[in-house]
Amino acid sequence: MPDIECQVPYNGRRSFPRFQQALRRAPARTNHTTDAARNPLLGHAISHGGTVIGLFAIVLWGFMAGLMRLAADAFGATLGAALVYTVGGIMLLLTRRPKPLSQAPRRYLLPGGIMFITYETSISLSIGLASTAAQSVEVSLVNYLWPTLLVLFTAALSGRKGAVWQALPGAIIATVGVAMAVGGDSLDVQSALRNIASNPLPFILAFAGALIWAVYAAITPSMSGGYDGTTVFFCCVAVTQWIIHFMSGDGIPLQAPGIGGYLALIACAVSIAGGYACWGYGMLHGNMETLAIGSYATPVFSTASSTLLLGVALGLPFWIGVVLVVTGSLLNVWFSRRARTERVPGATNAADATDSAGAASTADRQ
Repeated sequence: MPDIECQVPYNGRRSFPRFQQALRRAPARTNHTTDAARNPLLGHAISHGGTVIGLFAIVLWGFMAGLMRLAADAFGATLGAALVYTVGGIMLLLTRRPKPLSQAPRRYLLPGGIMFITYETSISLSIGLASTAAQSVEVSLVNYLWPTLLVLFTAALSGRKGAVWQALPGAIIATVGVAMAVGGDSLDVQSALRNIASNPLPFILAFAGALIWAVYAAITPSMSGGYDGTTVFFCCVAVTQWIIHFMSGDGIPLQAPGIGGYLALIACAVSIAGGYACWGYGMLHGNMETLAIGSYATPVFSTASSTLLLGVALGLPFWIGVVLVVTGSLLNVWFSRRARTERVPGATNAADATDSAGAASTADRQ
């Protein structure tokens, strides 16, 4: 609501009678922070704007795979990744300046940093090292096994009887979906195996990344003590990418990339770094449960955007595989919620949000 003073004409001196009259007519200010729903983890007031900004991160991350492939085509797999994370790191330093490292728990900083760096390096290089544009889309889908792996890990660590068995149906459905996606235009298992065997490194990196991120999302929320190391970790990813580039001996392109290559590089940096910035804001000020559920639409959006950016025509089996990956992930979410409700009747949203923050934390994002 505009200030009362702006509603009362000012003629060189305060018109107190008119000011008091306007004040009486004006509705009382409401303390939205007091009455509004709050983030169950950090206590911030939840707003629709915060949720929308968090959901926008999913849109940005959805473009990551296609843009990373375009940057790799222009600059090379290792140089392209190094440049993308360098530009993205600068963006994060400008928009999400980290707290002093002295405030970060050591038990979080080292293992969390190693896992974050390994994940980002694995997924970016897996896309750039794929043999074809179509294979880079397939590889990116393998990465989306991480929500399923996360549910399996949390079920195994929960100690609940039958928890792992409850998580298996969703895991099997998601795995079958990935197998269909990498099998090309046929549903033949041998075709999928031949596709992987033709260039196994990207698939290995993508699966390793999914495994690592599942562990990261499962254990770091309880280790961080509220410290967000995303910006620091992201800059460390850039340093790691440069080390990998120089050790690979790839050098620089013999021919300077066109304007399209530079645009893809900047856009990819924005999609990753901007996604983290938006997601961090959404986690603080948005509805975490809505964001977690929305994040499971990322595989579909990412695949669709990649096919458009790369001009790839993918067959029906691939799209069926994408749907199965999402279905398996959502099935696991349903099982985990039901298990929490059975364990604690009338469970609060705080429990849901805690798992949601872990499942989608700085999340897959990609």
